[in-house]
Amino acid sequence: MSTSVQVRPAEPGDISTLLNLISGLAEYERLLHQVSGTPELLHDNLFGDRPKAFAAILEEDGVPAGFALWFFNFSTFLCKPGVYLEDLFVLPDKRGKGYGKALISHVAKFAHDHGCARFEWSVLDWNTPSIDFYKSLGAVPMDEWTVFRLSGDDIGHLAHGKP
Repeated sequence: MSTSVQVRPAEPGDISTLLNLISGLAEYERLLHQVSGTPELLHDNLFGDRPKAFAAILEEDGVPAGFALWFFNFSTFLCKPGVYLEDLFVLPDKRGKGYGKALISHVAKFAHDHGCARFEWSVLDWNTPSIDFYKSLGAVPMDEWTVFRLSGDDIGHLAHGKP
């Protein structure tokens, strides 16, 4: 029996599917305790009046098997947009079939079609299978950079001049 594989843009009706896949990713990354997004928030940010991100779903025989979620960033040095891949996930029992490559290629095509100068993402340092996969695609680790983050109340504190 032949398997049909398709990567397609996410649609508003895919919100619960995306949230399930996001939970699967969070569980794999040992970060399930950090998932607090709601269907409404995801819908507004992907499909609202001013979408902030894009998503694609990979289906095997019509059944979701993975997803990618990305957004635009910008290079001031190049004066061109880029794409930041926030998440790429394939269900554990569907790995090793080229589905991760299909998803990341879909996002690369989006970046190329939109004239992006860069396509970037982060990976947890313990995730050796993903690191090896990304290197096999020709991606280069940016070891000289350190990621910083403000979140929650800290953003508001900084915005209002509080320590």
